[in-house]
Amino acid sequence: MDPLPQRIETLEDLEIDLLLEGLFRHYGYDFRQYARSSLRRRLWRRVYAEGLDSLSGLQERVLHDPAAMDRLLLDLSVNVTSMFRDPTFYAAVRSQVVPLLRTYPFVRIWNAGCSSGEETYSLAILLLEEGLYERTRIYATDINEAVLDLARAGSFPADKLPEYRTNYIESGGRDDFARYHVVVGDRVRFRRSLRENIVFAQHNLASDRSFNEFHLIICRNVLIYFAPPLQDRVHELFHESLVRLGVLALGHKESVRFTSFEDRYEELNGRERLWRKVR
Repeated sequence: MDPLPQRIETLEDLEIDLLLEGLFRHYGYDFRQYARSSLRRRLWRRVYAEGLDSLSGLQERVLHDPAAMDRLLLDLSVNVTSMFRDPTFYAAVRSQVVPLLRTYPFVRIWNAGCSSGEETYSLAILLLEEGLYERTRIYATDINEAVLDLARAGSFPADKLPEYRTNYIESGGRDDFARYHVVVGDRVRFRRSLRENIVFAQHNLASDRSFNEFHLIICRNVLIYFAPPLQDRVHELFHESLVRLGVLALGHKESVRFTSFEDRYEELNGRERLWRKVR
């Protein structure tokens, strides 16, 4: 058996390990426990985009050039999002989670991995229509400061409007979607009143700690990019951050099952990945 392919794989893994350790020590970003296959693809994409030919070359560039680090961070962050993405999820939140939130005098929600904010604003619209927004504070966090700046701006491309309007209707929207935004050139900007109770802040799920107690935590389609040890760490963080009887919402391919926290929750909606903390 030719040992060369094994040597190449081992060298590549070593380069990745050194690069990720350098990012953590120099910038504080911890990607060391991200799922390796997805991470490898994203790193090589940045290698080629930078005009380089090796992962070691990428390490040298990002450690000496903060602008190159910003570009890499955009590649490593998960930024696939849209307004009312997966409309059935929002329909389930309306019918099963909102009645629980009504029992609290003030509601705190954590939207972890908020990306450019479309999910956060979708939630704000839903809460406004359900009469809960005025007594709710939404904490929207992401590792990537660049996408947080987009989220704070509260706008999206106008060509997305038909898709977002359709998603809104299918999610159970109760008003005219146009009520929540204005069109300015080729951008659509959310009305200022929709942003009043949202706090956008940087938070790293891989290394940062809990910062409040929440009645609802939404973290959808983020854990799938993490290796099992980091998934366990994040589940511990979420469990610690939820009030008793608080709700955890995950993506369709994510679950609390087969984790050490499985017995701490009861299933609220298995299809839409909604769990309620019971202990």
